[in-house]
Amino acid sequence: MIFRRHRPAATPPGTPPKVSLVKEPRPARGATRPRQAAWDRGKYLLLLTLVWFVLVWAAMADNPLLPFTDAMREQSRAASWVIALFGLELVRQVHFLVSERWAGYHRFWTHRVFGGFERFTHRRFRPWTRFRVWRATVWALWIAVFAVVAGKILDTSPALALFEAPRLLWQALPFLLQIVFLFFVIIIQFVGLFWFLSRGGIDTYMPDDITTRFRDVWGQDHVVERIKENIVFLERPREIEAKGGYVPGGILLWGPPGTGKTLMAEAVAGETGHPYVFVDPGAFIQMFMGIGVLKVKSLFRKLRKLALRYGGVIVFFDEADSLGRRGALAQAGPGGRPAGAYEAPGCHGTSYLSDDVRRRLARDRFFMGGGMNAGGGGDMGTLQALLTELSGLKKPRGFVNRYVRRLFGMRPKPPPKYRILVIMATNMPEALDEALLRPGRIDRIYKVGYPSKAGRTRTYEGYFGRVRHELTGEQIAKLATITPYATGATIKDLVNESLITAIRAGREVVTWADVMKAKQLKSLGPPEGVEYHDRERHATAVHEACHALVAYRVRRHLEIDVATIEKGAEYLGMVASIPVEDQFTQWRSEYEADILVSLASLAGERMFFGGDSSSGVSGDLESATRVASLMEGYWGMGSTVSSHAVSSQLGVGAPGGGGGKGAEAAEAEMRRRLADRIEARLAGLLASAERILADDRARVLAVAHALETHKTLQGDDVAAVIEGRAGPLVDGRIYADAAFARKLESYHQAALAAHRGRTPVRLALPAVPEPPVRDSARTP
Repeated sequence: MIFRRHRPAATPPGTPPKVSLVKEPRPARGATRPRQAAWDRGKYLLLLTLVWFVLVWAAMADNPLLPFTDAMREQSRAASWVIALFGLELVRQVHFLVSERWAGYHRFWTHRVFGGFERFTHRRFRPWTRFRVWRATVWALWIAVFAVVAGKILDTSPALALFEAPRLLWQALPFLLQIVFLFFVIIIQFVGLFWFLSRGGIDTYMPDDITTRFRDVWGQDHVVERIKENIVFLERPREIEAKGGYVPGGILLWGPPGTGKTLMAEAVAGETGHPYVFVDPGAFIQMFMGIGVLKVKSLFRKLRKLALRYGGVIVFFDEADSLGRRGALAQAGPGGRPAGAYEAPGCHGTSYLSDDVRRRLARDRFFMGGGMNAGGGGDMGTLQALLTELSGLKKPRGFVNRYVRRLFGMRPKPPPKYRILVIMATNMPEALDEALLRPGRIDRIYKVGYPSKAGRTRTYEGYFGRVRHELTGEQIAKLATITPYATGATIKDLVNESLITAIRAGREVVTWADVMKAKQLKSLGPPEGVEYHDRERHATAVHEACHALVAYRVRRHLEIDVATIEKGAEYLGMVASIPVEDQFTQWRSEYEADILVSLASLAGERMFFGGDSSSGVSGDLESATRVASLMEGYWGMGSTVSSHAVSSQLGVGAPGGGGGKGAEAAEAEMRRRLADRIEARLAGLLASAERILADDRARVLAVAHALETHKTLQGDDVAAVIEGRAGPLVDGRIYADAAFARKLESYHQAALAAHRGRTPVRLALPAVPEPPVRDSARTP
């Protein structure tokens, strides 16, 4: 290698000269020129030969009496330039041929002759200057070739032919315009078709059209605070750019539907006063491939114009997963891993493992569905066009800037910095392409989850503040507690349904009863209005009373929300529970309590109906078995520690593995052992449920009577019946009376006899007596 010393043209006094070592490649001593293919060696010679014979043929065509030999002699004088070019090309090919066989000859021309010229030009001229000189030389060469050819055609000198060319072009202009017109007619047809197909799906709102502000977004304060940072960067970008950073230009909001993602994007546009462009989820799903690409390019042209005009623009892609699904979910498919089959909220998962171990686990874990591509959304070109627009090189603006300045050898002006804030929303982030989520395109990813209790309370206060109501602060806090997974959309809908319920009753003020009725309608749906006969009504009430009593006794992480025996679309009766607080982990004791509540129906029916049981317990047994299986095989809450999911996938966990019948026998043995452990756990919990119901037999009948009387009970009323106190709608003090309890037992025995004989119940349902009168001084 050769090292050259470069010194700057001028340096400040006292500054030592900077030395840069630039490596220049030098051919090895024994290296020769790479050999050319036969076509590359002879293509120009063949072309010049063809030109020569064309000129000879043209001379013979002008004078039919001219023989071929005379035509050649005449053209050798008239077209001597062709012979000269042929000779030069022949010398060049001979030069190449020698360089391919003689290393010294090749090294001399490459390093000494042309290498010296290149060193001279690199030292004297900048790269941009060399480029302009070379381009001017190429233009001059083609102009000279055109002048020579035009001179031959016009039978004049090349210089005069250049002046004659505009006149000939003007004469041929009508014919050329006809061709151009026909060409544009054909092009306009396709342009019009594609333009028409690429319309729609993109709505632009000017700053005055957006009235939403951050004060209208309730329950997501932690996300709003982080989004406000992006607004600062959008409004004052030089603060971060002056320090060497770049302005984050992309935000992904992901979370369950209805949590306020779209509302946040509107609030960003309203706070900044910039235009807001809403992109419909189906805007890029088109009949023809390529339309989506045109839409993406048209969209970003509009965004750049708006950004320059208003100083910034916000574009919102709703349901971004429909744009181009190439993520983990789209590739593995929903069956790539049995979702929810053995997952529980983990501590850190595999985050504490090395990358290699995580890759191995992922490969083994996803082997069932790997490689399947679910596709969906827009065509692949649409996604690639979007990726290019989000982070691709920005072209200089304007036709004159891009082409005219470059034509005259001038550098185009650099493109301006477009202040475009891209906000995307989805409830399936795993379906998005990783290339879309990388920094530089989507710089910040925020989860917009279910609001906390404080967020739900604030949201209820906001929406109830828009209607007339009688709810107290304690009741609103209670409502936030009993709706643990309510989103902004569901809260707004519940408030609206409560108002409709009040208006239907002829009132303008919403009461607590209206809210509870609306909540029951939204959570359970409207009842079917089916009337049970007395025997089946009592059996359904006892069934649900057993669930309610065991839930009240053993559950501490949940409280009863509603109990009903009104038949719905998918149930005969129901006891629904809700969390008492926001909870993100669940314990073994809580799962066991859930199993006890599920098994209470089977235990109660056997106890109250002489060992008989109905098919109505099938759903309860299914849920109990599922939870017990997960506890024993996956969650480490059983008698073993290993995970049954991993053991099944890897073929370990029981002796005799290795393939064939031995492996099948081992798998069967492992499953049998797991089934035995599950059955033993369920049997033990069933016995516990039987003991709880036997100790509270009178209270079970009391809750059953209240259900038969009122059909639907709120959670506070169920607790009031069990505790024998007054509730919001039901007075449970009557069930503490021993005489009334004996009436309930007699009615149950009559219902049991009717059940055995398939006859009507001979006793009427005991009527609710007046509650006992207490001293006003002692009444709570």
